[in-house]
Amino acid sequence: MSTEFSTLIQSEKPVLVDFFATWCGPCKALAPILKEVKDSLGERISILKIDVDKNQTLASHYQVRGVPTMILFQNGQQLWRQSGGFSKENILQVILEKSK
Repeated sequence: MSTEFSTLIQSEKPVLVDFFATWCGPCKALAPILKEVKDSLGERISILKIDVDKNQTLASHYQVRGVPTMILFQNGQQLWRQSGGFSKENILQVILEKSK
């Protein structure tokens, strides 16, 4: 696992990691939703996009079997994980509930 990634997920502010693939239709649909989430929360959250084809070791480490898969981290801890599409409202609700 990359040291850079480990450092990023140690953040006190929540970090939403989007494991995606360039060929994945639902991943493309999720991208503008994640942009809206970032616009809504601003500096209160970091969003990382990880291309599973280019980062197979990382995807394997987190047992990402399907894309898109989102994992929410805070202080290095995995707080939540979901595969598949999700609405902006659902994502915002999860982030606000889980990262207190």
